[in-house]
Amino acid sequence: MSGYPSDSSGHVSGSARLRADAQLNRDRIIQAARELVRLPGELKLHAVAKACGIGQGTLYRHFPTREDLLAEVYRHEVDALVAAAPRLLETHEPVEALAAWFARVAAYARVKRDVFAAVEASTGRNLAAHSLGPIGEAVEMLLAAGRDTATIRPDAEARDVIVLISWLSRLDDTELDARGPRLLGILIDGLRVRAG
Repeated sequence: MSGYPSDSSGHVSGSARLRADAQLNRDRIIQAARELVRLPGELKLHAVAKACGIGQGTLYRHFPTREDLLAEVYRHEVDALVAAAPRLLETHEPVEALAAWFARVAAYARVKRDVFAAVEASTGRNLAAHSLGPIGEAVEMLLAAGRDTATIRPDAEARDVIVLISWLSRLDDTELDARGPRLLGILIDGLRVRAG
């Protein structure tokens, strides 16, 4: 099995292989940029291409500018964070799902901080504006599941949670490592319904 679409004779079409290879390259570029943006100094596209083992022409076909690449790194992180909410609810009780989702929020906060520091302010504002809706919907899904089981306080709103977790992206790595889990634990405790 090649993983590529094939015709009835089992032969993989050239265009299908090209599309799959292009997607693989795109994914590798995004992952490399996600790791490299954390390093001091400006993210260089040639460094991303080198880290992926691809030519600069291939990188530029996917991402013509540094801002395009960084915006996609951020969108990719938002998509992963949002997609995690329903998956966690399938395998965890609501409060535990919310706690596990918060653990992912810390990684998202790092990427958000690093990307927003590397792009122009207007790009950062656009990215933030477009991600607020999907992230808010994911938070609301988790909160609603907890309200339905009477484990999350009924007055908790998605916007409350977003305001509180937004501070994580303002912490440097040392503080995020030291304080992030504790801060998120305090937030979970504050969202729980108190017995009695």
